[in-house]
Amino acid sequence: MDRRELVASLLAAVPEALVVTGLGNPTYDVHATAPDRAGVFHLWGAMGGAVPLALGLALAQPERQVVVITGDGEMLMGIGSLGTVAASRPSNLSIVVLDNGHFGETGMQQSHTSLGANLGEIAAGFGIGVVLRINGLDDVDDLAKHIQSQSGPVFAHAVIATGEQPRAMPGRDGAAAKNSFRAHLGLAPL
Repeated sequence: MDRRELVASLLAAVPEALVVTGLGNPTYDVHATAPDRAGVFHLWGAMGGAVPLALGLALAQPERQVVVITGDGEMLMGIGSLGTVAASRPSNLSIVVLDNGHFGETGMQQSHTSLGANLGEIAAGFGIGVVLRINGLDDVDDLAKHIQSQSGPVFAHAVIATGEQPRAMPGRDGAAAKNSFRAHLGLAPL
């Protein structure tokens, strides 16, 4: 499955959701498919930090849908955060992992998911009750229904094709990104 097609389909299906992107390809994918979308926070330079940041956002904004889009490498780096998500049980948090079986940012070495680790089973083992496998674009509607109904936490394991996509780089000014996101939430800049 093509990662950009999946991301575009998902973002179109949940237009009101707040989105946190993991570093690297998930950030490029979201920016390439929805460059002007408000309510997106691109996380730079914090491998393993997308899920914890999204968890905090979900707890702080319980009436809003929060979707984190990250890769298998980053999810493996922050795997312990799934335990905290399961214990916290935010109904408005959905985690979408784009799994190409490789560490894309460091040279496309095989990740643990190429070698047998199953992220969906790991999420279920931590106690996340809604675990979905996304095998194609037809599965996005079911995922979107879970996101919109806030039946989470939801963990969606999307197996995607390995391959390079052109990098679509959003701005990297951290203060500007933070203040833009805060403005979308109706909060003053810091």
